[in-house]
Amino acid sequence: MRTTFTQLENFGHSLNAHAYVIQPRVVEDIHAAFELAKKEGLTVTARGAGRSYNDAALNGGGIVLDMSAMNLITAWNPATGVVRAEPGATLEMLWQKVEPDGWWPPVVSGTMKTTLGGCLSANIHGKNNFKMGTFGEHVIEFTAILPTGAQVTCSPKVNADLFHAMISGYGMLGIFTSVTLQMKRLHSGLLTVDALPVQNLSRHLSALQDGAPHNDYIVGWLDTFAGGRSLGRGQIHAARYLHEGEDPNPRETMKLKNQILPPYIFGVFPKSLLYQFMKPFANNLGWRMVNIAKYMASLRTHTFRQAHAAFHFLLDYVPNWELSYGRGGLIQYQSFLPKETAETAWTEIIKLSQKRGMPSYLGVTKRHRPDKFLLSHAVDGFSLALDFKVTKSNSKPLSAMLQEFDKVVLENGGRFYFAKNSETTAETAQAFYGEEAVKKFRKLKKRCDPNGLLESDLYRRIFG
Repeated sequence: MRTTFTQLENFGHSLNAHAYVIQPRVVEDIHAAFELAKKEGLTVTARGAGRSYNDAALNGGGIVLDMSAMNLITAWNPATGVVRAEPGATLEMLWQKVEPDGWWPPVVSGTMKTTLGGCLSANIHGKNNFKMGTFGEHVIEFTAILPTGAQVTCSPKVNADLFHAMISGYGMLGIFTSVTLQMKRLHSGLLTVDALPVQNLSRHLSALQDGAPHNDYIVGWLDTFAGGRSLGRGQIHAARYLHEGEDPNPRETMKLKNQILPPYIFGVFPKSLLYQFMKPFANNLGWRMVNIAKYMASLRTHTFRQAHAAFHFLLDYVPNWELSYGRGGLIQYQSFLPKETAETAWTEIIKLSQKRGMPSYLGVTKRHRPDKFLLSHAVDGFSLALDFKVTKSNSKPLSAMLQEFDKVVLENGGRFYFAKNSETTAETAQAFYGEEAVKKFRKLKKRCDPNGLLESDLYRRIFG
């Protein structure tokens, strides 16, 4: 089993840590890594595709298990839509396997590059959380190896406490070795999408609230630079599945060639170079102009049909787009607010970022519902994700501002999502999780990992 000592980064390139990287290929390799860690007095964390914006897949001075080689789709039943795969398989591999047979993953992230193990660990949500819940709600069962060497199978009815804690537990109770999922039936490779403008934050949230029951997906873009009466203006995209018979040629629209995002613009210019042309706009003035231009272009309400991959995976349109933020990288801050307090909290947050001269360059909103997972980020309300550029001069004041945001969110009954936030403290994390949830998690941690082998930089930050 080869071990390499190397520097790893988060997806936003704002954090890094040196670690001993091991790439397991079979379950026995994971067990051997635990034994090595115990012998050498090291800690272990798992890493999938490294798509987290924070320190969830970093483990400074410890062992990082690169799970990307355990990526087989081991079973697929196109009659029932049930699939089983290893944790290193990506959403890209999954949808490309099932979609030609008329199925689609019921919950996906904004990028197809995330691994299934990462999706489970963070319990990801999509643009349809209000309707389909989180990724974990579509897991039939999973298998995992614990630091004790025990191998467990968990489902909503078997080892249910561990099922609801490992999903959302950021890999701190055990390492996933396989996952069995239920896919969703499709009748077309296309979605019907309605795009409509919203003039301010109140109308923005109302459009999400009122539009959700009539659609399968709904998501909003928010102009984070606009102030005054226009604060929170933006655009809503609401999408619906096509019913059986609406698509005259579903077999054709579900072919991979009609779903895969093209690597070239106009068939000539490589998209992989686009981020270089975005760099000159990665400043307050540049992104202000981008936001104004985008809003002006969104003023016309229109309806169109769009392929599933094109609708869902916006973060994959421009490869390496995160590099456009420069050497300091970016921080993504995401908060979840109850529908009763979201407008108040986000008005305060957006005004504060503008006042401090550190506006977000991108804002994305979604509609959410609660779930049963132990370390849940969900609420009956909305989420707002904000992207902030990090520089040498703003890193400390930016961190302080984001912790001010945390106070606003907590005061308004909100929650956080640790695939994103990198500045949230242990005190804040334990306040929104609640004493009972933290106590249950620590009890399971002691049971599953009595020697404290599973740790990450994120774990140490929010659980000490």
